[in-house]
Amino acid sequence: MKDVVRQEIQGRTERLLELSHRIHAHPEPAFEEVRASGWVADELAAAGFEVRHGCYDLPTAVHATIGSGPVHVGICAEYDALPDLGHACGHNIIAAAAVGAGAGLARVADDLGLTVTVLGTPAEEGGGGKILMLERGAFDGLDAAMMVHPAPVEVAAMPGTAVSQFDIAYRGKPAHAGAYPESGVNAADAAIVAQTAIGLLRQQTRPVERISGVITEAGTAPNVIPDSSRGRWIVRSDTAEALASLKTRVLRCFEAGAVATGCELTTSQPAPDYLDLRSDADLLALYRANAIAAGRVFPEQADFAGAATDMGNVSHHVPTIHPMLGLDCLPAANHQPEFAAAAISEAADRAVVEGAVAMAWTAVDLAVRG
Repeated sequence: MKDVVRQEIQGRTERLLELSHRIHAHPEPAFEEVRASGWVADELAAAGFEVRHGCYDLPTAVHATIGSGPVHVGICAEYDALPDLGHACGHNIIAAAAVGAGAGLARVADDLGLTVTVLGTPAEEGGGGKILMLERGAFDGLDAAMMVHPAPVEVAAMPGTAVSQFDIAYRGKPAHAGAYPESGVNAADAAIVAQTAIGLLRQQTRPVERISGVITEAGTAPNVIPDSSRGRWIVRSDTAEALASLKTRVLRCFEAGAVATGCELTTSQPAPDYLDLRSDADLLALYRANAIAAGRVFPEQADFAGAATDMGNVSHHVPTIHPMLGLDCLPAANHQPEFAAAAISEAADRAVVEGAVAMAWTAVDLAVRG
């Protein structure tokens, strides 16, 4: 049965690589993946899937199902790009590999007792598309969920961190900086106080924790006391519980900026918190063996610190894996222009096909095992 699956995927190699390169050539940011989601939906429909496009109240989400067996496997496709950097995280590879795995399983799903669902999940880069789809029932009934993601090196179990991002805004009072500075309430100073407090807080955080941010607005003229400032910040930790504690401490730094300057502080979250990724050990063992059989090579020691993904939230509800496909492109790494170039290299094209085969074979093993 695995030979049939591989033949199906290899027979679609040209279409899969064309899909990967087309998505790469037309990058669309979070929630704007109109063309990419449409292309994924069309390819799955051509493979015989029953497809819904624009579902779960998300115009660029896709739900495609084939088979009616008792073992239900979900395969996730991502296709959003990074603003200004395009596909510097290689989501074009993820989408094409997911389509390939689904198409490879389409022919054998009923014979194996499988139901296969491919989910097109928008806005992984900050929008939390999978979290919204999870809350709206897209992952209900799945026995396993999987996807592959490109990286500089091959990694079976990605260290997935928990992440929260939030926007902050201070409101002060303008005044002439030379004639009447005492009449102003300086919102730029509030942001600086907060940033200084965060810098000191870093001395008392654990090595696995990260706090990063940018001040996006802090006045417009040096002779006017700034009456507003804004910023966007990200807090990372290794577990959801640790993240909640760290986020509380960081928010107190922003409160300190307001107290010190007399400004009014408002905070908001542009996306839900991303939870830590919990790779399922049994599923991971099946995938690793299949990936090696498909031609992937895992280094003895991979220098990969991990990252955050909304697949982490899925892993808290469904047995999940999120292995990384190495593109052999160091020193280029994710979210760099050089990685965008690597995402359509020969190594990337090979990753599409071999990643699709490895996922499809893992689904076969799940079906056989029951």
